[in-house]
Amino acid sequence: MIGPLAHALVICTRRIGDVLLATPVVRSIKTAYPTAAIDMLVFEGTEDVISANPDIDRVWTVAERPTTVAQARLLRSLWRRYDLALSVLAGDRPTLYAWVAGRYRVGTLLPDNKSWWKRRLLDRWIPFDNRNVHTVAMNLRLVESLGLKPHATPIVEWRTEDEEQVRPFCSAGDGRYAVLHVSPKFAYKMWTVAGWTAVGAWLNEQGLTVIVTGGNTLEELAYCEDVTRRLPEGSVNLAGRLGLPALGCLLSRAAVYVGTDTAVSHMAAAVGVPTVVLFGPSNPVKWGPWPKDHPLTGDSPWNTRGTQRQGNVLLLQGEGDCVPCYAEGCNRHIDSLSECLQQLPAASVIDAVRSMLSMKLPERRAPLSIILGRA
Repeated sequence: MIGPLAHALVICTRRIGDVLLATPVVRSIKTAYPTAAIDMLVFEGTEDVISANPDIDRVWTVAERPTTVAQARLLRSLWRRYDLALSVLAGDRPTLYAWVAGRYRVGTLLPDNKSWWKRRLLDRWIPFDNRNVHTVAMNLRLVESLGLKPHATPIVEWRTEDEEQVRPFCSAGDGRYAVLHVSPKFAYKMWTVAGWTAVGAWLNEQGLTVIVTGGNTLEELAYCEDVTRRLPEGSVNLAGRLGLPALGCLLSRAAVYVGTDTAVSHMAAAVGVPTVVLFGPSNPVKWGPWPKDHPLTGDSPWNTRGTQRQGNVLLLQGEGDCVPCYAEGCNRHIDSLSECLQQLPAASVIDAVRSMLSMKLPERRAPLSIILGRA
């Protein structure tokens, strides 16, 4: 244990999924120190995923490329404000933020010669493994190094107003629906319009309303609209219409979720919905969605290769000797496609969804039909 703790800061200045996967660190600290105020420092635009998290007292945001003036203002505001500052990232700026903010500083660092100066800024550090250890497990090594009991499941929460926002979109039929998150942020993680259309048609035949979700860029909104137009009548397009807490509420009552390697897939896994996630070039050992209530045993719930299931998550991996290649698409940039996903048959995805619809899971939150007053 690190002794009395009144105020702590957890630093995760990266993408939305990274921020979500840092919430087990916050929960672990909060469980050990229930009266402590725990803040997070994240990039602007990622804070929505933790905006309803009851463990977090305050969220600081910083631009991905802040001006010199904005950076100086932030550093002055953070200076020695916290008993503990913990960085889950090995980069220069997160480590600097930890040194500035904390009277006691902990972080992950690459065990190389270039990181010598960052090691001098931290009171305790652990070697960062970017390939062989899951992100959740990597983050929680920091917690364990402090003598705290780790809590592994990422935290997805929402408010009453988020439930109210979801209410109008899920009132048709008997309230049973499937969520298809068809549009990841980057092209190299995308599946095909034809594939989503086939899965949506099959789900409709099973008596499920199909709800499409996706990002809010113009390209993603257009893609989601294109998919929805091809789906059976009654399908609903919610792309860009829900904040992440409201989306978490929507996911928690779904019959099944299907998505690719995105932050939303991590959310679905965390709330306990039967989850089918399509993986291509990404490393499942590091980025496979952490199943709800999966224990922290070993380095990862997932192996490098193959279709596999853990708890409420089925990870369906594209085929090919090159999978996973760890690259951003076949042309090695985020706007290129990945053949392993483009060639993934709809029949394989439907078989995976069928198996997850038939599985028995621990009791989740009340069905959305109860929230809607149709119990």
